[in-house]
Amino acid sequence: MITLASTKLPTDTTARELLSALDEARQIGSLSARDPGFGLPEAYRVTAAARGLREARGERVIGRKIGFTNTTIWDEYDVHAPIWGYVYATTRQDLAGPGVSFDLTGLAEPRIEPEIMLHLVEAPRPDMDDLALMGCIGHVSHGFEIVQSLFADWRFSPADTVAAFGLHGALLTGEPSPVEPGTEAAWVEALASFEIALSRDGQAIDTGYAENVLCGGPLVALRHLVELLEADRDSPPLAAGEIVSTGTVTRAFPVEKGETWTTSLSGLALPGATVTFS
Repeated sequence: MITLASTKLPTDTTARELLSALDEARQIGSLSARDPGFGLPEAYRVTAAARGLREARGERVIGRKIGFTNTTIWDEYDVHAPIWGYVYATTRQDLAGPGVSFDLTGLAEPRIEPEIMLHLVEAPRPDMDDLALMGCIGHVSHGFEIVQSLFADWRFSPADTVAAFGLHGALLTGEPSPVEPGTEAAWVEALASFEIALSRDGQAIDTGYAENVLCGGPLVALRHLVELLEADRDSPPLAAGEIVSTGTVTRAFPVEKGETWTTSLSGLALPGATVTFS
């Protein structure tokens, strides 16, 4: 029997390599192909190291993104469980107002994902029921995450996606809608049953449903992240003030300069979003 020897990729060195590739919009070889022993625990340690490097150069964490919550695309990417990454102030852009554009320069094979963002005013706990979890959310918004792949042709292992910043490129957030006291139950119901229609240059591209997100909607995704972080000794739990982007509701689609992408929502009291890529 032939035994594959792990290269034991050093955490700090790997984090620096990935950050360099990110800065240069340069794709690299799969980490897991280089090191068969490189799994999710190692990848999240790289995530923690990369956060330290980014904070040391002045970047500020403002939240998390959850990836691969849409169970209908798991087979497409051969990833069968959610992952998460950090969102930074430098990667967030406001979608408020007409004619908003976003510059794709510096992103590797970018794709668009329409998502629901939850703005926390309290730190959620794993033992909370849906109403209590909703009570931790001060605002809900809708927008796009622009994801990218530091690995050519979007070929990677789950551990690769985690180490490569959760595939996060940018978070484009629309106008937030407040969760007023007494409306938590209505929000819980709406977040489990809405639809999003996605269009490119006026042509319908896809429709996504709340149940695509871990078979229950954005609150289910939030709960999953809370539980995941509870068991993660290398990463802090969610805190008040963070934004949590809960994963794409439709499939993810490649984007190019000159395109305008638009969404419309039904069953959720949030405006659609529009962005033109430059």
